[in-house]
Amino acid sequence: MIKESRKIGLFIFVFLLIANIPSLLFSADKRPVILGFEGALSDEGVPAGWKLKERSGKAEYRVLMDGGEKVLFFRGMDASFSMERKIKLDVREYPYIKWRWKVMLLPEGGDVRYRGKNDQAAQVIVLFDRGRAISYIWDTTAPEGAIMEESVPWPFSIKIKVLVVKSGVEDIRQWIIMRRNIYEDYKRLFNEEPGVIKGVRIQINSQHTGTIGEAFFGSIIFEPAQ
Repeated sequence: MIKESRKIGLFIFVFLLIANIPSLLFSADKRPVILGFEGALSDEGVPAGWKLKERSGKAEYRVLMDGGEKVLFFRGMDASFSMERKIKLDVREYPYIKWRWKVMLLPEGGDVRYRGKNDQAAQVIVLFDRGRAISYIWDTTAPEGAIMEESVPWPFSIKIKVLVVKSGVEDIRQWIIMRRNIYEDYKRLFNEEPGVIKGVRIQINSQHTGTIGEAFFGSIIFEPAQ
């Protein structure tokens, strides 16, 4: 009787193990989500999957080749515009974001700490549900590590935390790779558990200082938990 019970227990264990193999393999095989600019361009030159949003001034942008990869170039002259891409990701499964950017020209006098100077050559914004967003910026003046709430009125009811991840001209005109744990950043900035990632936005602002900003952006990559 004991041997029979052991056989039944072993059978149940093996059955459950086999039943869970697909999910285990799927979890182990989870790959990065890459949001690049490889697709066909629209008549306006916008890469497939992306949507241009113009807030003020003229949007100057191009998709160019750099080292075998298509990259996005922004030039803002007294302008503010962005490109946005909708996605849906569980931030617990994809807690990391990685991108590379190259700022060519910073808006003169730009400073996220002051409403009338809140201009940046490069922003990468992660949009969440519940009206939350994190904006990673390369600022002209504000020091790295500075945290602000968005000081420019937003067209929708969105609470934005702005984090300066690069500052000044030290690394200008060269590709810089950035990687952030957006799950931990969100908890630290909002003091709550994050919801679902709903989109990503690449943006440039130079309308407050009335100057010029220029930057290149590589693919935006969401990486799975390790």
